[in-house]
Amino acid sequence: MAINRTPVLKRCRQLGLDPVVLGYSKKSNRQPQRRRRSESEYGMQLREKQKAKFVYGVLEKQFHTYFEKAKAMPGVTGENLMTILESRLDNVVFRLGFASTRKEARQTVSHGHITVNGKRVDIPSYRVRPGDLVAVAPKAKDLLVIKSALVSNERVQVPAWLEVDIEKLQGSVLSLPTRDQIDLDIREQLIVELYSK
Repeated sequence: MAINRTPVLKRCRQLGLDPVVLGYSKKSNRQPQRRRRSESEYGMQLREKQKAKFVYGVLEKQFHTYFEKAKAMPGVTGENLMTILESRLDNVVFRLGFASTRKEARQTVSHGHITVNGKRVDIPSYRVRPGDLVAVAPKAKDLLVIKSALVSNERVQVPAWLEVDIEKLQGSVLSLPTRDQIDLDIREQLIVELYSK
């Protein structure tokens, strides 16, 4: 699998993202990189796509597949795309507070430390559905990584479409997220325009 080795904070500055979105704290007061010249329409569209891919840790081929699925679904394509990305299992694990960062959530899922409806799932791109019960596997409940994530995420706001039970280390998917429940500064309409060319 391709790996982007660019430092996370540097990539955040390039894309104008707040590192908190990925679970990182701001380590410096450096501002996002300023654009020296006016950006073209294509440049803005491309940056929004790169931003979405970077936040959710998705590569181009998979991202394009998600776009095609979103286009085939009823409703607004851009909102459908954001719903698909947000309902990935690694994102849900991060949103529930079982991991400190999105990358850590992906690794936690890949290593088989998460169950969905009682069955172990080790595919980060697995899409959750309303009514699913996402939990930390019994053998993983004592892992230091998960315990430290719970401590650092005590004040994290769990989105309205999810419900978490910290004592049992499990969370429920109440519904699929709507666009107004996704707190990311991504203009998905520009992504739709880019792929529609």
